[in-house]
Amino acid sequence: MEDNLSAKSQEPGSESANPTQLRDYWFVVLERRWLIIAVFLSFVLLGVVYSFRATPIYQGVARLQIDPETAGVLSVKDVISMGNKDMEYLQTQYKNMVSRTLIESLVAKLRLEDDDRYKRAMDKTKAVLEDIRIVPIRLTRLVEVQANHPNPRTAENMANTLLELFLQQNIDRKTLKAMYGFHMLQQEATAQEADLTAAIQSLQIYRQKTGMISLVEDQKQTTENVDAAALRAAAERLGAQSTVVAAVQKRLEEATLWMSKGNDLSELGIITEDPSVRQIKLKLTESQSLLKGFRTRYRDKHPKVQEMVGVIAGDQEHLKEESQRAFESLQSSARIEVQKEQQAKDALMKAEQKMTELSIAKTKFDVLNRKKERSEMMYQLVLQKSKEYDLISKDTQQTMFVVDKATTPLKPIRPNRPLILAGSMFGGLAVALMLAFFTNFLDDSIKSQEDVENYLRLPLLGYIPTIKSTSVAERDLQSHIHPTSSAAEGFRTLRAAVSLVRNADKLRTIVVTSTIPSEGKSLVASNFAIVTAQTGLKTLLVDADLRRPSIHKAFQLKSQVGLTAYLSSRDRTIEEIVIPSEVPNLDVVCCGAMPTNPSELLSSKRMLDFLEEASARYDRVVLDCPPVSAVADPLVVGAMCDGIMFVTKFNKIRREHARRSVQRVQDAGINLIGIILNDIDFEGKDSYYYSYHYYQNRYYASHYKAQPASAGAKGPA
Repeated sequence: MEDNLSAKSQEPGSESANPTQLRDYWFVVLERRWLIIAVFLSFVLLGVVYSFRATPIYQGVARLQIDPETAGVLSVKDVISMGNKDMEYLQTQYKNMVSRTLIESLVAKLRLEDDDRYKRAMDKTKAVLEDIRIVPIRLTRLVEVQANHPNPRTAENMANTLLELFLQQNIDRKTLKAMYGFHMLQQEATAQEADLTAAIQSLQIYRQKTGMISLVEDQKQTTENVDAAALRAAAERLGAQSTVVAAVQKRLEEATLWMSKGNDLSELGIITEDPSVRQIKLKLTESQSLLKGFRTRYRDKHPKVQEMVGVIAGDQEHLKEESQRAFESLQSSARIEVQKEQQAKDALMKAEQKMTELSIAKTKFDVLNRKKERSEMMYQLVLQKSKEYDLISKDTQQTMFVVDKATTPLKPIRPNRPLILAGSMFGGLAVALMLAFFTNFLDDSIKSQEDVENYLRLPLLGYIPTIKSTSVAERDLQSHIHPTSSAAEGFRTLRAAVSLVRNADKLRTIVVTSTIPSEGKSLVASNFAIVTAQTGLKTLLVDADLRRPSIHKAFQLKSQVGLTAYLSSRDRTIEEIVIPSEVPNLDVVCCGAMPTNPSELLSSKRMLDFLEEASARYDRVVLDCPPVSAVADPLVVGAMCDGIMFVTKFNKIRREHARRSVQRVQDAGINLIGIILNDIDFEGKDSYYYSYHYYQNRYYASHYKAQPASAGAKGPA
């Protein structure tokens, strides 16, 4: 479809881009109109046949309301869990309505396996299910159950029976679930009672085994306080004793250090505190005072002096002994205090151990006690739930109820004949248009000037209308026999286009060829030669198609001496093979006898001599050559001539095929003048592509009709 759009319509800045594109779409519709009409009528016919031959289907519709799930009038919570999301609950019920089990119950109750509609089905349940639809009503809790069947009474029964079975199934499910829960809770209550009994027994055995009857709740706090006070007292005693030990050890360390330095132990303040040492030191002081007095009165050897010296020496010795005794007493005191400290530590450890044992016993007691409490709580909870389930099993309430029962339908829901007819019309039109545009998309034949210029990259020389005649002579001599026809005007337009190309004065020898046979190359060659001769130019038409010659048929010539004879013999002259025609200024060279080696003859030097002599004798030489894709003859002859005109039949040759043929000519270095579109029905099936030609021909038709009849023999200049 897009391939037929004009180059102008594809320009972004073109103001007429959209109208041109719409017009091209309309051209596609016109071109494929018979396909569109055939497909459209086929769809309409099928729709009519189906609507009148299809079995009428009736629909029974029942309406159900689904309320939120509750436990009944007693409003017991958490008995039947339906989930937190209401939408999930509704969707579950919709699926349950079309469950296979429910449908099987429906089939069995209504004996649908014997129904004519289902008895041939391999899976009768699935067949029935296909006739049932569940349709929720938006923004409500209502849902419609739709049952389809050829029998209206059966459709009504199917919808009503399905709801009855579903409601009964729902109430049975609730009752069964409640009974099942009640029995499970009874079993759980028995197990919880056994666990509670075991927990109580374990707690009692532990108390008796540990002998800690005081761990009873009302005595446990008092025992803890007494043990804590004993622990604090032991800790205080240990602290005080540790202080005493530290002081004694410090004094002992001082005395030891004093002795290690060689000092007199009696001079140490700690030792002088001893009463015996202090008394001896007082006595020694008195003796020293008496000795000093004696020495002031007596000499050293005086008996009193000597006596006093002896007393003093004895006292000093006694002082040393007492000082040593005091030091040893200090050591003994330190050892005693350390022993007391150790006893205080042992007492503290015993108090801590007792406290720890009490804490361990209390912890294990608490564990056993909590286990007993949990067992008691679970037992009470299970008993409560068991009573609730017992009540629920006696109070199961239906939360769904039928709003409207199905009634016997009076009209079938299908076939909907107006809808089918409208659908077949619109569907047929849509499919027909899509098929037409798809066919046009696949059609890549050459049909317009845009195709020639865009895909073949060549100028378009002209359009040749369809010549509605079966006579070869009348077709190939159209410009001479019917000079006022639109075809003759097309050839004159071709002549004008050739005369306006670059270096037109040098185009003395022109080859006419095509891609494949039957594209009208001989018709174009003959008529182009005729309109060229009508301008007064001396023209020679040569039939260079040595395989399937046709020029002699058009001009009704029977000469056996032609181009073949000239190329085969050097004795032949051009005058011997040239035949004057009934058209003024036009001579014809026929093929003559068909040779066995046409390619060799056409590529010979004799052919080149023929072209040189013909171009010297005539103003223009037109050669009708075979198609390019069939043989290499047009390439050989075209290389010897001044140019080639390429004939393409409208809507026949694919673009790629034509492009390759043109590429062969251009690769051979031959001057390709342009393309001629042939056989276009301007007044018929192709008029939508070239409507302006049709109106143009009608406009000038009066001019040609006004010409005298004799003008037909001569033709316009």
